[in-house]
Amino acid sequence: MLRIDVAERPNWKTLAHELGFHFHTIEGEPYWKESAYYQFTLDQIERDIEAPTEELHEMCMELVDRVCHSNALMQRLALPEFMWDSIHDSWVSGQPHLYGRMDFAYSGQGHAKLLELNYDTPTSLYEAGFFQWVWLEQAIQQGIIPRHADQYNSIQERLINAMAHIDDRLDGAALYFSCIKNNQEERATVHYLQDVAVQAGLKAPFIYMEDIGCRADSDYFVDLDNQPIKALFKLYPWEELADDGFGDKIPILGTHWFEPPWKAILSNKGILPLLWEHFKDHPNLLPAYFEERNPAPLTPGWVRKPFFSREGSNIELLTPDGQHEAVDGPYTDSPWIHQAYQPMPRFGQHHALIGSWVVGDRACGIGVREDVGRITKDSSCFVPHAIV
Repeated sequence: MLRIDVAERPNWKTLAHELGFHFHTIEGEPYWKESAYYQFTLDQIERDIEAPTEELHEMCMELVDRVCHSNALMQRLALPEFMWDSIHDSWVSGQPHLYGRMDFAYSGQGHAKLLELNYDTPTSLYEAGFFQWVWLEQAIQQGIIPRHADQYNSIQERLINAMAHIDDRLDGAALYFSCIKNNQEERATVHYLQDVAVQAGLKAPFIYMEDIGCRADSDYFVDLDNQPIKALFKLYPWEELADDGFGDKIPILGTHWFEPPWKAILSNKGILPLLWEHFKDHPNLLPAYFEERNPAPLTPGWVRKPFFSREGSNIELLTPDGQHEAVDGPYTDSPWIHQAYQPMPRFGQHHALIGSWVVGDRACGIGVREDVGRITKDSSCFVPHAIV
């Protein structure tokens, strides 16, 4: 695994705007970075990332089944009790899911180590599935990277296939797409998924989360025209949705959710200690434990994470040699886990994180994020990759 400095494509920012990639720069700082790319061998991708991703995914599905049949495990994961039946029923009825992302520490040597799962509301999908593929094709054409370069990336193809499978279950109903207002990145991600859905033959209208309503005379949530929303993809976390004003209506109304309620099990960092308990010493897992009720101070070589957090918020780590890093955030009222510290590979000042995508139960591509800090945040840069 190498980080290779290269020339940027001329006028790539103009192309980004034309293609709807309006968040390539965030608050004046680059988010998309193509002055370098990460280079892998085919063996590294197939042996060290793709195969472990699929194995870990199957382990996660086994754990979902265990949790869905155990109120004690539901409680251990701090899942709201009024959602337990919805979570259980969505799993045993076979409600399909769409996608997820595993984040790995991997240097090109040894085993990739799972840092966490992003299986409910993963972002960086557009960048990974579409824009870095455009970069690959144009970088080859322009002589920026070798002509024989390839990329581990069938994300968009898999998404279209998964959407077509979903369409078969909707009986002609529209699949609404939704996110919150005033979030450019999430709106762009959802717009991309709408486009993929249309390519798969679905009707894919959009509605903001804040505009979804319910009526006493409807068996579904409704849109602004009081039309029933029979199926809804929401880029909005299950734990926040369950806590909203209409959250208690979710088990009552017939709206079909994507991701389904059982994904609440995997969007919870409490899944990491459960994975370690059930598959201890697996080469791709790190030791992880539920935090005690009255925790001692963090000790060297460990990371502290809340059950519910996004983009590195409220994560704290202490390296084996005593270096401390922490990110502030709003996620202070959930339980916590401790996970063994695993350094990410460092290239100059950059720590690199591998995001491995799963679509329709198949591993299908990666995206690389880098940061000068050890904790990957929403501001961490996305850098394309190639197989050479």
